[in-house]
Amino acid sequence: MAYYAHLLRVPVAQGPADEPTAEEWELVRAWLTELGAPPTVAQGRLTCPLRHAADWVARRFSLDGRVTQAFIAVFFREVAAYLREPGDVRESAREEVATAIAAHAPNIVVAHSLGSVVAYEALHAHPGLRVPLLLTLGSPLGLPFAVHERLRPAPVSGMGRRPAGVETWVNIADPGDPVAIPPRLARRFHGIAQDLTGTAGHLNPHAVAGYLRSATVAGALTFWLT
Repeated sequence: MAYYAHLLRVPVAQGPADEPTAEEWELVRAWLTELGAPPTVAQGRLTCPLRHAADWVARRFSLDGRVTQAFIAVFFREVAAYLREPGDVRESAREEVATAIAAHAPNIVVAHSLGSVVAYEALHAHPGLRVPLLLTLGSPLGLPFAVHERLRPAPVSGMGRRPAGVETWVNIADPGDPVAIPPRLARRFHGIAQDLTGTAGHLNPHAVAGYLRSATVAGALTFWLT
């Protein structure tokens, strides 16, 4: 386990009433636009409070509205903290991941949610690290404007690429996961061997526990665990 949450300086407890900052709302807006939210929902925090945006997302994905509001407040605060310039936090988080991979030399690196962004950049920053399998789950790597165009290294002609030290890259997303937008990454990244969809859970389709319990993930790992 590579731990870097402390670097993002996000308080442990975030009440659902917390409104994103203007910087965070820019990320939320890009996300809502990609989800197909109406302009009145996606245009910004001053005209549409977070609870209204969360209610729309909850209805769109059949989620609990209060849980969704709290999730948005925390998730996009973490994403903003990671992507913010200057990139001290970003570099430190990448180094935590790279150090763990170098120390343990795993055959499989499982990267979930924002962790897939950190792992992707860490492996690019350290091409000498050899990873037989990179498994990304519920990844926002392809999210336009909010994440994809801000990756390091930057996409070339709209396309990212598999890190040099990764032998095989498998991506899995629940079609109902509101973070994995778009669910299939192969349209925006070269070198993905398998780009799969599978059910991670109905109540919270983004939760890592649901992904790790899913038959799709088990099937993808069968070859590597035998």
